[in-house]
Amino acid sequence: MTSTVLELDLTVPLLESPPQDPIGAVLHRRRPLLRDLVEGLRLAAYDPSVTGLVAHVGGQGPTFAQVQELRAAVRVFADAGKPTVAWSETYGEFGPGTLPYYLASAFDQVWLQPSGDLGLTGIMAEAVFVKDALTKLGVVPEMSRRHEYKNAADTFLATQMSDAHREAAGRLAASAMEQVVDGIVTHRKLSSVQVRELVDRSPLSAKDALASGLVDRLGYRDEVYADLRRRLGEVTFRYVQRYRQARQLEPRQALARLQRSPGVAVVHGTGPIHLGRSSRRGLASTSIGSDTAAGALRAAAADPKVRAVVLRVDSPGGSYVASDAVRREVVRVRDAGKPVVVSMGTVAASGGYFVSMAADSIVAQPGTLTGSIGVFGGKAVVRDMLDRVGIARDGVTEGRNAAMFSAYHRFTADEWRRLEDWLDQVYDDFTAKVAVDRGLSRDHVEKAARGRVWTGADARERGLVDELGGFERAVEIACARVGIGREEAALRYPARVGMVERLRGPESSERAATAAAGLGAGLAARLGAGLGAGLTEGLGLPATSGPARMLAELTSAFGLGHAGVLTAPVLWELR
Repeated sequence: MTSTVLELDLTVPLLESPPQDPIGAVLHRRRPLLRDLVEGLRLAAYDPSVTGLVAHVGGQGPTFAQVQELRAAVRVFADAGKPTVAWSETYGEFGPGTLPYYLASAFDQVWLQPSGDLGLTGIMAEAVFVKDALTKLGVVPEMSRRHEYKNAADTFLATQMSDAHREAAGRLAASAMEQVVDGIVTHRKLSSVQVRELVDRSPLSAKDALASGLVDRLGYRDEVYADLRRRLGEVTFRYVQRYRQARQLEPRQALARLQRSPGVAVVHGTGPIHLGRSSRRGLASTSIGSDTAAGALRAAAADPKVRAVVLRVDSPGGSYVASDAVRREVVRVRDAGKPVVVSMGTVAASGGYFVSMAADSIVAQPGTLTGSIGVFGGKAVVRDMLDRVGIARDGVTEGRNAAMFSAYHRFTADEWRRLEDWLDQVYDDFTAKVAVDRGLSRDHVEKAARGRVWTGADARERGLVDELGGFERAVEIACARVGIGREEAALRYPARVGMVERLRGPESSERAATAAAGLGAGLAARLGAGLGAGLTEGLGLPATSGPARMLAELTSAFGLGHAGVLTAPVLWELR
């Protein structure tokens, strides 16, 4: 009898949430959804027709936190007594390969192509600094922050890491490396001392990787698959996401089950946070609009079939006001008697932490980047840059502070004092709400705050996170809080709205359709909140103005993306 061996392609980036618009669906039709892979492996672990798992690892695959979620799912499958095999042409082609190998080490057997390398070189946390470039362009950043660890401002104000920045980044790298070493030790017959020594010797050739015990077999793809057929007999191969789709109930049955089963609403928030509706930022990334997220939470609170809510957050933050609006809806869901459990993804920091902190329980991966309880803001003055290219601006004002947010004028002493007062106000509000939401003293919060980013593992030790785990664990906690079994709970998605209703628009802000994301975003949306508190909207610059366009191109060229006063430091991904 032919059995099924599941396949995972982990060489491509994974989606955190399903695309909510046609453009996104087309652009990402070949990118797997992380939740589908995890759920598929969970189902397959107890399916007698599935006898094994093989994964292709490498390339631009999952993020650090996603790797940890996948590792846990792979171990559930393996603990059911089914073989798991990971293979790669190279774990870093004479380059960094720590993350791909960390993922592969969760499998029972690890293969490497004979010509490949194993780049278990360690973890690097790196930041970008553009102060000198801005100076050469004639751009003067005028920014302040709360407090010394709010390193997002350093991107524009410094040329290298400050002592506080280096301390925080060093701890992030150390915590991540501890997790990698522990993960390798758990599933390979090596001690932590041996793994650390191998890290310092890397990159390793395929032969050295085999001799050291980091890999089990050297071979090409065809040899990996031939070995699986030899061990398991006649098999067919199927991608996990396709298996997961096939296991879904027939639509009419699925609808009937959804109607009769107690529900757990799932609300996704991915990308920078801003006012308005969620939308696509350019061709790839998405955003969290406060109207969309709040609408989805209101719909969940009003739905009598919803017993609890899981809020999946993957965001570096953004707008303070938008973050506070979403947090308010989390509180209202709880006030309606429905528990809210947050599942943190790759990053849930600054504004991403703000929208999470009022939940009944927060679940994060050990490698999630979170915290960053702080604020920074200001503007970039572009007068010198415009003068150099022959662009002049002139105008009249009525009101002492009418030009305060102009990118053509520097702050006056009084305006700077107002900015500092506002930053104090935002920081005080942020930390006060953390203390209330998390049941912590203000002194305790202050020690964990000051703008510092933590890994999920370190955040749990400081009371910022309740438990380590992934999305599935968050669903289990939500079910337990309302006394229903995980298998009987139906997952509902308030933000999913049909195309006709999406085009027509909601009848009122109370209707579920208000939770639908926008179909796309123009230049104004892509600009976000600019550098700090405002290179575009925060400055009062029209999105189509010359300065706004130039600054948008500037931030894009430096890879800085979106920002807002509640934005985590610009750190390259831990790798």
